[in-house]
Amino acid sequence: MPKSLERDLGLLSVLAISIGAMIGSGIFILPALAADIAGPAVVLAYLIAGLLVVPAALSKSEMATAMPESGGTYLFIERGMGPLLGTVAGAGTWFALSFKGALALVGGVPYLLYLFDVPQSITTPLALALAALLVVVNVLGAKQTGQLQIAIVAVMLVALGWFALGGVPSVEMAYYDGFFDSGAGGILEATGLVFVSYAGVTKIASVAEEIEDPGRNIPLGILGSLAFTTVLYVLIVFVMLGVTEPGSLSDSSAPMAVAADATLGTVGVLAVVVAALLALVSTANAGVLSSSRYPFAMSRDNLAPPSLGEISDRFGTPSTSITVTGVVLLLLIAFVPIADIAKLASAFQILVFILVNVALVAFRRGAMEYEPEFHAPLYPWVQLFGVGSGLLLLTQMGTVPLVGAVVITVVGIAWYLAYGRSRVDREGAAVDAIRRELGSQAVERTREAVTPATGGYEVLVAVPEEMNRSNERTLVEVAADLARPQHGSVSVVRFDHVADQVPLDAATAQSPADVEFEERTDAMTDDFDVPVRVSEVVSHDTRHALAHHVESTGVDVLVMETEPDGLRERLFGSDVEWVLAHTDCDAVLVDPAGSVDVSDPATNGELDVDDAGLGRIDVVSVVTDEGPYDPAKVAIADAIATAHDAEIRFEYVVDEFGSEGQRHAIDDYHEEIASLCSSPVRTGFLLPESGASDLETGETDLLVTGSDSVSVAVDCPSVLVRPREETTPGWLGRRLERKLL
Repeated sequence: MPKSLERDLGLLSVLAISIGAMIGSGIFILPALAADIAGPAVVLAYLIAGLLVVPAALSKSEMATAMPESGGTYLFIERGMGPLLGTVAGAGTWFALSFKGALALVGGVPYLLYLFDVPQSITTPLALALAALLVVVNVLGAKQTGQLQIAIVAVMLVALGWFALGGVPSVEMAYYDGFFDSGAGGILEATGLVFVSYAGVTKIASVAEEIEDPGRNIPLGILGSLAFTTVLYVLIVFVMLGVTEPGSLSDSSAPMAVAADATLGTVGVLAVVVAALLALVSTANAGVLSSSRYPFAMSRDNLAPPSLGEISDRFGTPSTSITVTGVVLLLLIAFVPIADIAKLASAFQILVFILVNVALVAFRRGAMEYEPEFHAPLYPWVQLFGVGSGLLLLTQMGTVPLVGAVVITVVGIAWYLAYGRSRVDREGAAVDAIRRELGSQAVERTREAVTPATGGYEVLVAVPEEMNRSNERTLVEVAADLARPQHGSVSVVRFDHVADQVPLDAATAQSPADVEFEERTDAMTDDFDVPVRVSEVVSHDTRHALAHHVESTGVDVLVMETEPDGLRERLFGSDVEWVLAHTDCDAVLVDPAGSVDVSDPATNGELDVDDAGLGRIDVVSVVTDEGPYDPAKVAIADAIATAHDAEIRFEYVVDEFGSEGQRHAIDDYHEEIASLCSSPVRTGFLLPESGASDLETGETDLLVTGSDSVSVAVDCPSVLVRPREETTPGWLGRRLERKLL
């Protein structure tokens, strides 16, 4: 039985870890760099950045109460967006947090050097020693980590509070002249730079499995720490800029110490240095704690080696994962120029927050089991705002950070393809949400197709000069079945072909066969209980004449007989296909094979013309074209089945089911489609490889299929439907439907 982590982190520990994860390089290092970009408006940049974090904070609060497990961002994105993006988010956030911890430790040393005459060469060794100490503390247990975090944050906040409140009386408002000189572009660029200052607010979700009463403590901890830290950041930056001359901060690697020296004296500088060291150490501590849970969670999902998911019998912590994270942290401190990569971490953090907001929408829209104790308000507008604002900030980050984020993404994808893909067999909530959205859209298109027209609905039957009487009646019968529920009419047009050397005027006189044709089709009005109009068209080019007639009359459905697949059609193309390519209306191609033929000698003259046509129909089978049924096919099948008191059988073509979610989504789609039909409906699946289908039992009396359908050999009349282009989804929509549904 797998071991579980002990829930021993209370609300105070949650607040301390979250605040400690935020207050670090974001306030002690970045203000000087941001002020160089936006000037005094950097105060506004910190406020905007805090507000832009709110959507991700709300989303992660909700998802963490639904899935209070270790892994945080990785877990939510993996469950919501699937294992591929989960791997990218998990690996990328792991490295980003490790980098942030390294930056915090290295960034704290300049504050120590500000007070003491310490050789610059000890910076890296001291940072390495602190990193090793924090790794040991985290291996010992989360409870010890939480207690250490509370102590660090308490001392740090006292010093920072003294700096902020004590410095307010010394603020010179003149230093804020030209507040908006940098313009909106400068403010947004600075906002993108300091955005990473708030990244730690949601990191507590990565240890959600170890939090007491997660439904209460997680949202309170995340939102409370964000509100508190935003106010504190704005106040501190306001004081820093208001007590120092413009430009003086950018020359120092310890900007807050410079500000304290200008307003609080030596004691204030000492307090700020102590606060900076504690803050940066707490940032690194929270980074080790949270980042180590990413490989731990990925291991449990078979996306990382099993050893990273083992929990120590002695300490009750994922010691292997923590140790590996510690090694990465030490390597970054020792060998990587961290300051040059700061924007990369920020850019990737923004990308992760975008995915977090999208993941929440996926959970809400999908059918995956999802029962959060806390619900983010103003859904989905808050999440859409988070996605849009994140994309806007990314445009301000420059080319290098974006390229770096792409590299990290590619590495994550490569790892998944090489290691994870063969070990996982699941899909994210987003796939199910998209699948069901596609199904809903297909249902709505079908609803429109089966809804009776308000009037003027016309079905055109195109008849060649010489056609079997039974086939002719079959086509008219199909057309009548389609027109009847739409309260429409049938127009039967016979197209007579005249040789090019014969003038058309010479061929306009009616022959006895023409008169018989008109009388025969006129009589069908009573037979089929729909208005039937008869006419003839004489032309040198039958297919052009038919296409012109369709376009000029604006018919709704064109009914024709299919052509034999002979040598001529294969070499020179089909006249029917040419007509379909040059018209835009629903087209129905009827193959009367198996219908009753009064001219067949086998009938011995015992059948009257009234017996010709489709014959008895009890079962109408509809086959998909890979993906949802074309609405026109459903409407046509329902119309024919209703006319014959028949049953409809929907046969969904699948090579194999990708997941249980796909099977359930198709079942739900079948139920909704069935509810739109007037005839009784049964549903099933057509598995070409196994041959499992009602079509092979001989029960099908009429097959309704599409131009791209799976080839099925049936000895019965068939109807091939080509819907008009405007009623079908675009290329991307069809690809998604065939892939997911």
